[in-house]
Amino acid sequence: MELLLIKYASEIFLKGLNRGRFEKKLKENMKNVLKDEEYRFYEDQNRWFIAGENLETIREKIRKVFGVIEVCTVVQTERNLEKIQELALSALQAYPAGTTFKVVTKRADKNFPMDSMEVSRQVGAYLLKNAPGYSVEIKSPQAFIDVEIREHAYVYMARVKGIGGMPYGINGSTMLMLSGGIDSPVAGFLLAKRGIEVHGVYYHSHPYTSERAKDKVKELAAILAGYTGKFHLHVVPFTEIQMAIMDQCPENELTIIMRRFMMMCACALAKKYNIHSVSTGESVGQVASQTMEALVVSDEASDRPVFRPLVAMDKVDIMEISQNIGTYETSILPYEDCCTIFVPKHPVTKPKLEYIKKHEAVLPVEELVEKAIAGEEVFVL
Repeated sequence: MELLLIKYASEIFLKGLNRGRFEKKLKENMKNVLKDEEYRFYEDQNRWFIAGENLETIREKIRKVFGVIEVCTVVQTERNLEKIQELALSALQAYPAGTTFKVVTKRADKNFPMDSMEVSRQVGAYLLKNAPGYSVEIKSPQAFIDVEIREHAYVYMARVKGIGGMPYGINGSTMLMLSGGIDSPVAGFLLAKRGIEVHGVYYHSHPYTSERAKDKVKELAAILAGYTGKFHLHVVPFTEIQMAIMDQCPENELTIIMRRFMMMCACALAKKYNIHSVSTGESVGQVASQTMEALVVSDEASDRPVFRPLVAMDKVDIMEISQNIGTYETSILPYEDCCTIFVPKHPVTKPKLEYIKKHEAVLPVEELVEKAIAGEEVFVL
């Protein structure tokens, strides 16, 4: 019988007394992504298996669940050496002639009469005899033929790498400032990979930013939802705040004061929805508003922890992750957000907090933030 073997991150396995809580959350997340599939889940001596009619589709869904490091297609058979040898031969012959191989056996059930090394020797000898053109290589084989002996015996037929990380939602929550650029979706993905439940806030400046710009961010949120299972996107009207800043604050401080208002709005939403933190896709030195001094001034406007998972990453590395997770092509669509439209000619790069707060104080800050939050739209992707 062909099955899927689900392997999860060693971080979960090593959680000690908390391991059960992490495993339970991972099972819930897998169940969520498979809600439209017909399948059966069961365990064999701490190994997780899935049986179903459409294993290829199930495998593609499961491998994108945070916490899963590998999904293996295996064949379950009797605990009989001849059966194991026959299946191992089929697994090897999926590789081209000339492939070097190594047999690796894990004997979880110690009642099986042969130990792991003896099973590997017997299976390896059978393969050499019945598969001419293949050879054994212990140190650096091109193929591994894996055998596990538990309540049943299992022979691996194929492996697909998962995305790893921690079970989504196990480590608190964050309100991510999600723009239409490359960086913030990557930040959201990395936070989610560490088990943090990610909500998004997008600042929309109608009519200066188009509906296409908002649709672009919704599409990015939908891509992230492919990993998280569900994604709440909060669209906050930001035009009135930006116009007030432009009218009453120094032109070169427009960006940093705008970022402080974004931080305050994100915190207000986090408080409203009982979310633990806020987060951004900022990286030190990438643009004028991301100098160390500017980040410090921006953070002062927050009432809760601010996370920046990309803070020390190069743009090339961020772009590579964006391509790998499927957000890059959407991020580079030419629809500008409010951060790229309202940019001063000579933005201050080393802002002083006392001056920024003094100039910001001429605005009705609380009133502007409350009005923006009251006008939010919420989309569940």
